[in-house]
Amino acid sequence: MAIDFNHTIVWCHDKQASARFLTALLGLPEPVPFGAMLVVRLDNGASLDFYQKTGPVAAQHYAFLVGEDDFERIFTRLREQGLTYWADPARQRAGSIYRLHGGRGVYFDDPDGHLLEVMTRPYPV
Repeated sequence: MAIDFNHTIVWCHDKQASARFLTALLGLPEPVPFGAMLVVRLDNGASLDFYQKTGPVAAQHYAFLVGEDDFERIFTRLREQGLTYWADPARQRAGSIYRLHGGRGVYFDDPDGHLLEVMTRPYPV
């Protein structure tokens, strides 16, 4: 039996803005509607399903494993947009990336305060 991650709901205040922020920054295809959600498909078949709500949105963390070339493109877009980024999830080392496990990574916020991470090497477990 194989168990694979399929999707998660990303709660947001504006599903159009949030889904397009992610697709533009990561260089992914445009989101597609599915019921009340906008779905962002990832290369491994999983998806982030943006669901709009009123009221507070609990901040979550979403990490994306990318190749070195993709990291460069994403990091360039991040800086071109003037977004604040950090080398750590506690948001203490602003304006830096981290170098761990032979790779690189960076943290940044999406429009709803979700902490996003792009990394070039997975954490050893």
